[in-house]
Amino acid sequence: MKNLLRPTLVLFAALTVVTGVAYPVVVTALGQAVFPHQANGSLIVSGGEPVGSELIGQQFDAPGYFWGRLSATAPNPYNAQSSGGSNLGPTNPALADEVKARLNALHEADPTNTAPVPVDLVTSSGSGLDPQISPAAAAYQAARVAKARSLAREQVDALIARNTSGRQWGMLGEARVNVLKLNLALDRLKPLR
Repeated sequence: MKNLLRPTLVLFAALTVVTGVAYPVVVTALGQAVFPHQANGSLIVSGGEPVGSELIGQQFDAPGYFWGRLSATAPNPYNAQSSGGSNLGPTNPALADEVKARLNALHEADPTNTAPVPVDLVTSSGSGLDPQISPAAAAYQAARVAKARSLAREQVDALIARNTSGRQWGMLGEARVNVLKLNLALDRLKPLR
């Protein structure tokens, strides 16, 4: 037994140093050197202060702002500690209730808009934290935002176009609009009173 105890303790100590100290230090140093923006949370800075992350959505519900996808994190929306899908199937009455509630909120905020509502405005993403919407979802909201901010619709449409990212590497995913970046651009153009 004594013959096994010493090598076991030495191996345990060595693996603890390698996997618990050396590896995290090396990976952190590499991340900071090669990808500092991403390694530090992909923070969005406005006025010298961090206001959010490119990777996690935020709650916007004022008519003068673009609204993002629904968050599946309860009770607080966009809570990264509660990330996860809603796991509600298409026949689940709770999903139907969520969709109806969001449709009602969208119609109350802009009663004159009779266009079809893009699906990403009435459903949550897989993580429940999605910071982006489709260009169609942004276009659906453009008239409401323009009216609330007393802007020409063309100005808002141009802002959407400038804040639309194409497919990654030209072939992966779909075009998307980061809601926080778009709302910050709106605030720079004409602050909401």
